[in-house]
Amino acid sequence: MTKISQFKCSLVAAAVLALPMGSALALDKAQHKAEKERVEAAYKADKAACDALKDNAKDVCEKEAKAKEKVAKAELDASLSGKPQDQEKLAKVKADTTYDVAKEKCDDKSGNDKDVCVKEAKAAKDKALADIKAAKKSQSARSDAADDKRDATYKVAKEKCDALSGDAKDACMSSAKAQSGKS
Repeated sequence: MTKISQFKCSLVAAAVLALPMGSALALDKAQHKAEKERVEAAYKADKAACDALKDNAKDVCEKEAKAKEKVAKAELDASLSGKPQDQEKLAKVKADTTYDVAKEKCDDKSGNDKDVCVKEAKAAKDKALADIKAAKKSQSARSDAADDKRDATYKVAKEKCDALSGDAKDACMSSAKAQSGKS
């Protein structure tokens, strides 16, 4: 692989890793479509730049171009919906594409070096997926804790209201419900 082709591939890899999350926040559907077309055009240009390369350098360059496109599309989808599931999908796409590129780079090696390279790429992917899973569990735990706190606050407020009667009790209960998000 020539120094120029290594440099081009490194630039593409850096671009994939440097893509900003949520760079297209709050896009409407027309803007989303235009951005998607821009991403596709960028992919075609990146892939065309790979044509000058040969052998595995070309394969790596093409994998990097495809990875960049997949990540950019996932970012667009996540920014359009704003759903946590789409953010999780984006993180998975990043892990998968990083693995695909790293595995392709391993093809330049042979024997035990190649085996180690593939294992390292797989381990990095597994770690990224584990981090995604842990973040999801952590978010769920925070949500559960917030619910528990609201419930405890409501129980205290309800107990305080029980000492009142009539309209004062009704107003106190309405306030307690509003503060704790109860209906």
